[in-house]
Amino acid sequence: MKFLCLICAETVMEQMPEADAKAHFQEYVEFTRNIKQSGHFIGANRLKPVDTATTLRVRNGKVTITDGPFAETKEQFGGYYLIEAKDLDEAIHVAAKIPGARFGCVELRPVADDPQTRALGFDAVTSAH
Repeated sequence: MKFLCLICAETVMEQMPEADAKAHFQEYVEFTRNIKQSGHFIGANRLKPVDTATTLRVRNGKVTITDGPFAETKEQFGGYYLIEAKDLDEAIHVAAKIPGARFGCVELRPVADDPQTRALGFDAVTSAH
């Protein structure tokens, strides 16, 4: 099963003091290396800070755009990992080692894998290692 690990925190690396950001980045380097070696890694990336977000909505054919995230909250999405795990328990075990989990939270979501999803061509994601 594939799981998306959404990393949420009140402070992302761009907002940390430089030394803290470098140390936190090194934790991610090590975590990423470890899950590549264990075979859980499919993909990942970091998101830019929330002040770069744009939210759009389409209502009655009209597009409305607002700057910022879709929700007013202190926590923001900082990045994600797409992992392969045999079940939720294994996904939790892997996600618990994401460095950002110690400062914010990690939301786990199973990725849909059904005929409806495959009909859209979304089955092309494969392991990156």
